Amino acid sequence: MKIKRFGVSIDEELLKKFDEIIKEENYPTRSKALNDLIREYIVKKEWLGGGEITGAIFLIYDHHKREIVDKVTDIQHDFHNIIISTLHIHLDIDNCFEIIAFRGLSKDINLLNKKLKNIKGIKSNFVSIISKKEEI
Repeated sequence: MKIKRFGVSIDEELLKKFDEIIKEENYPTRSKALNDLIREYIVKKEWLGGGEITGAIFLIYDHHKREIVDKVTDIQHDFHNIIISTLHIHLDIDNCFEIIAFRGLSKDINLLNKKLKNIKGIKSNFVSIISKKEEI
């Protein structure tokens, strides 16, 4: 990867807050923090713009709820072309934690997520997006 240097003009107070945050996060340099922020911004634009994305959907649900496990599984089978892998974890006697890794177009991921989060009995639903593209 070729490194490109460039100058940035920034409000002094904003830079002070940024420096405080990157210090708390133990970033070695401003450059590393800016690289991460730019990557995050690009991935977000891909997510919103319909591009191909990679990430995971996290679900927590009460497995005692009637037919919830079957519904989650049925939806996953409907989206087998974008689901890479799943992990099912028993949190306690009542609750399960499901991690669904995916790769596909954002419109398909949005539909998958919508169907899962609308299942009655889903307690928590979170989507995390990363990029699989090496160039960013």
